Formats: sequence, C-alpha cells, structure tokens
Amino acid sequence: MSGSRETATTVQAPPVPAPPPRPAPATRGGPTAGRRDAYFDNAKYLAIVLVAVGHAWEPLRSDSRTVTALYTFVYAFHMPAFIIISGYFSRTFDAGPARIRRLVTGVAVPYVVFEVAYTLFTRWSDHAPDREISLLDPLYLTWFLAALFIWRLTTPIWRLARWPLPLALVIAALASLTPSIGSDFDLQRVLQFLPYFVLGLCLRPEHFELLRRWSVRLWAVPVVLCALAVAYWSVPHLAYRWFFHRDSAQQLGAPGWYGPVTTLAVFGCSVMLAACFLAWVPGRRTWFTALGAGTLYGYLLHGFVAQTAGPAHWYDAARTHGPLGAVTATLVAAVVVTLLCTPPVRRVFRFVLEPRMEWAFRTPQGRAGEGGRRNAAEVLSERR
Repeated sequence: MSGSRETATTVQAPPVPAPPPRPAPATRGGPTAGRRDAYFDNAKYLAIVLVAVGHAWEPLRSDSRTVTALYTFVYAFHMPAFIIISGYFSRTFDAGPARIRRLVTGVAVPYVVFEVAYTLFTRWSDHAPDREISLLDPLYLTWFLAALFIWRLTTPIWRLARWPLPLALVIAALASLTPSIGSDFDLQRVLQFLPYFVLGLCLRPEHFELLRRWSVRLWAVPVVLCALAVAYWSVPHLAYRWFFHRDSAQQLGAPGWYGPVTTLAVFGCSVMLAACFLAWVPGRRTWFTALGAGTLYGYLLHGFVAQTAGPAHWYDAARTHGPLGAVTATLVAAVVVTLLCTPPVRRVFRFVLEPRMEWAFRTPQGRAGEGGRRNAAEVLSERR
C-alpha cells in the first residue's frame, strides 16, 4: 500500500507516476476544448432559419392574419434565443488581448464591411441613391453586430455586478420610455435586448440540461399552442413592433409608462418561448449540426437576397399572397439561408467574416513556455 514501510531486506521499487487525468467528456451544456457542442450548433442553425423565414414573411403580413400571427410568434423569441446563446458563450470574455483581437476581427470588421455593403446595395434595392454611408447608424441586419460588440465589451461589468439581470431589466425599461436616445449604434435596441444577453451570461450548463428534460418538453407543447392562439388574437389588437425593441413607447404611440410595463411583459413572454424552443432543439448530431458554425454567414448574407425581392418583383404575382405563396416563401428562405451556412460559402467569405489580420496586431511579447502556453490557451478558448 502507498505510504507503508518495507523491511530492510526489501528493495523499494521506484514510485510509479500517476496517469494524467482524463479530460472530462463534453456535455450538452458546454463544449470542451477542440470540440463543438452539437446542441448549440443545432440551436443556432434553427434560430437563423427562423430569422430568414421571418424576413420572407414581411411582404405577406398585410394579406393574411395567419401569416401575421406566425410572424409575431416567431419574432417573440427567435432573436432573444440567439442573443441568449451569444451571452452564454461570452461568459469567459475578460477583455484580454486575445479576446479583444477576436472581437475586432470577428465582429467590428464584419460590421464595417457589411454596413458599407448594405448601404451601397440598398441604394439600388430601396431606390435611395443618395443614402449616406454611416458607421454610427446601423443599417438593416448590421445592428446585431454593433450590439454584440457593445455587449461583449461590457461583459466584465456584468460578471462583477451583484444582481446583473435585474439591473439590465431596469436599463431596458428606462430605455423604452426615452425617445431621445437616438439612432447611434441603434442604442435603443442595444439597451432593450440587453437583458437577454445578460441572462445568457448568468446561465450554466445544468440550466440547459434542465430544459431538455422530457417533462419540460411536454410542458412546452401547450405553452406554444397558447402562444400561437394569443398571437392570432393579437393581430388586430396589439402591435408586433414591440418585439422589435427598436422604438420607445412614445414612438409606438403609447403613453410613456407603457414602456417599462411592456418591457417586463415582453421579456417574460420571450424568455418562456425561447425556453420552449431550446427545449425541443435536438442534442445529437444531425444533418444540419455542422451548419451551426456558419450562422453568422447565413445571417449577414441572406439579407442581400431578401433585399432583392422588391426590385425583382418576387411578391408581385397575386398567387404569392395566398397560402401556397406563404409556404413557398418559407421553404425558399429556409433553403437559401441553409446554403449560405455551408462550408463552401464560408470559405469564400471567410476573409471578410473571419479575417486573421496578423498585420494589424502586435505579436504577444514574453518568454516562451508559460507565457506562450497561456496565449495559445486563450486563443483556443476563444475559438470554441
């Protein structure tokens, strides 16, 4: 036995070193180094498909109460779910050099490129030849990149706060009754969507395991059915623009006190529906799991297809505004965004969305060994 004495005539064998500990297996709530988590890749892909489908439904809202109800239902949770996941994977952001570099190359640079690209493209698609290029006023889909940049920079603050989620809700509520915030960096959206990002920062792997219990999945069915019924009823009564989080209460034609009340109500509704969505996301590898790594590509690139619909007169035919047209638009949007998430598309546009840009950054200084290993570990953890 270890620790016992041997007799004088016994030759002691050299101690055998203990084997290195085995790495912990990957769980559904979070990936280990070098491996992606199938559950979150599936969730991101399904959420980005809903984003594209929602944009395909926009020209059909005025012709169908059913389409408008589905549009309202989807907008209630698809971006909140995507933002919650973004917050969850931002938990380790500590404003270190490696993570700041990744934030610049993976968020700031794509924001600048696509802000310019969408401005130039919509001069044609929107018949606005004089539209100015403004990096302070996000256009179309680029608001999410501006918001993600700001949210991630503030992550260390939320990690230090004693009650981060209540504080974020207070900020969102105050923003909803402040029409003077202005459009710089789409700050109204940044502040009103902030609680979802902070909620993601507060979540742990066990929370996602809890969501995927069969009891939770079964409860999600009546919740979703009730939400669909409420969405259908709300079409002539309530404005779905509340789910955009783009305007204050006054800008939506409501008294100022509606803002904080509606902010809390919408947050509760959106989180509940996002939980139902995440409960039914498969945890195993599927045919679309690999596409989850390319959701930012699908998100930013599908907007050019959506913006082409007007000048191309895709929705002009009368048959496109019936049930068959809505189904066709749904399928086409899902196929297009799926193709834009595939590896060939990612290889083509990687120089824009994931530029390396070694020329723009200083090489980390320090001794080889411990310092080098620490920098490599930071980079690996950032690329998960």
